[in-house]
Amino acid sequence: MPFSFCPRSVMLYILFAGNRPDLSYGGGQGPIIHLQADLMATVQWANGYGVHWAFTDRNAGTRYTSFYADLSRLDKVNWEAVQATDFRDSVIKDGKQAEFLVHESLPWELIERIGVIDSAMVERVERLAGSANHHPVVAVERKWYF
Repeated sequence: MPFSFCPRSVMLYILFAGNRPDLSYGGGQGPIIHLQADLMATVQWANGYGVHWAFTDRNAGTRYTSFYADLSRLDKVNWEAVQATDFRDSVIKDGKQAEFLVHESLPWELIERIGVIDSAMVERVERLAGSANHHPVVAVERKWYF
């Protein structure tokens, strides 16, 4: 399960722009929700249950990506690129796509916050969460979108 280290990811921009005819999804960014989990809590859970995790310095699908499973190596992530809002430069674009990966899945209880584009999505997500035992904060996070 991949997590970006930031909102406004390169992939979200691609979905927002809608200019990739090779993608089967064409619904834009509106229906996309952001699931936020605490890195340290997730690593602690994974280590406790023997679940593999890692983070990358760029998109995990590229041939030249480095993978790390040691939090002391977080300095390998280009944090300036991760926080960048302009990623036309290829170095920034690569670095912005750094990911945190958890093998297969993580417990719903580790999700602390759900960021959505507008109040209509807040209502929709809260309705879908309905009778779940765990209710993360659902909030409009307009700055997380393009």
